Amino acid sequence: MLALRIALRYLFSRKSHNAVNIISSISVAGVAVATSAIVCVLSVFNGFTRLASGRLGLIDPDIKIESKTPGGLIDKLAQTLPLVEGQKGVEAAVPLVEGQALSMFRNAQQAVELIGAGAGYERVCDIDSAVIDGVYMRYTAENIPLASLSVGSAINLGVRPGFDVPIVLFTPRRIGRISASSPLSAFRSDTLFVSSVWQTNQAELDEATVIVPVESARSLLQLPEGSATAIAVKVAPGVSVSATVRSLKQQLGENYRVLTRIEQEEASFRMIEIEKWITFLMLGFILMIASFNVISTLSMLIIEKRYDMDTLCNLGARPSIVGRIFLWEGWLITLAGGVAGILLGAVLCFAQQKGEFIKLNADPTQLTIAAYPVELHLADIAAVMALLVVVGLAVGAIASRIASRK
Repeated sequence: MLALRIALRYLFSRKSHNAVNIISSISVAGVAVATSAIVCVLSVFNGFTRLASGRLGLIDPDIKIESKTPGGLIDKLAQTLPLVEGQKGVEAAVPLVEGQALSMFRNAQQAVELIGAGAGYERVCDIDSAVIDGVYMRYTAENIPLASLSVGSAINLGVRPGFDVPIVLFTPRRIGRISASSPLSAFRSDTLFVSSVWQTNQAELDEATVIVPVESARSLLQLPEGSATAIAVKVAPGVSVSATVRSLKQQLGENYRVLTRIEQEEASFRMIEIEKWITFLMLGFILMIASFNVISTLSMLIIEKRYDMDTLCNLGARPSIVGRIFLWEGWLITLAGGVAGILLGAVLCFAQQKGEFIKLNADPTQLTIAAYPVELHLADIAAVMALLVVVGLAVGAIASRIASRK
């Protein structure tokens, strides 16, 4: 490894011309700054992902089971639900019926996502902690069905919990005859009083969602008795969710999808991941541009060390050895700047976590957090290191060709 030993000596020794030392420092600093920017940006994306996943627990269950059959209907609920409840690690399981409806209250109306929740829904989802007005209930003591509205629906309809005026829910009729002389016969409807209003800080849920008893949802959507579109599962404390998912998949077979919280919001999290890695590629391109300074440094170093190279060749060294010296030199300079940048980025992320120095530029009263969230992942560090290795080898290869020509 003669070439590597000489490259290490060139890396740490002072150059005879001060300009080379200055340009070398600038090259390392440029790579370090670009690398630290990549680490910080990826950590910010991780922070927002963690923030979003932490908000899922209020309404989204630990595990959601859906049918793969046409129509997505679990029609053998009487057999499937006890099977899920009896699975090791499952604390509770509740049937769900989901669909769309039109909600009306006095002169206001809004299209909403309808969630029909079975008994014990508050056990699988932390709906009680999300309630900001009223009390979550499915039925009154007189067995009257009740609705629970998201904050967006409550505001748009202008309704608050109470038993003065009910809201009316409409759904298109799927089964039965429709009279042309009576347009309302094309719809099924149900009236429910509002028991509570809740807020999860998830825009897609808070904007237009209504939770009703599963029996009311079945009637509105004209689904068979004893059926559901999904089963919500609560995992017992201390039990691994991933292990429970594997167990349920094995028990239920291939006709069912068993989804974790992240998988239930796959579209949203996929978008965050796409944005994250597109940003990574863009910053990686900036890192490549910053590495051009390293090529300039190596070019000047080749000129300065040309007499040393002549001496090596006169001693019998092949031109390929000279090329490998500067291949290693380019890789080492890039790696040195990259490692410094990773350490700098990690320090900045840690400082932001503890001090929250960089604030979000928006109205603080409209935000649930005041500063940018950051979270450093080893997988991101590995990705940055891989990029540095590739860029360093590319820079070294260019410098090696230049040295071989000299």
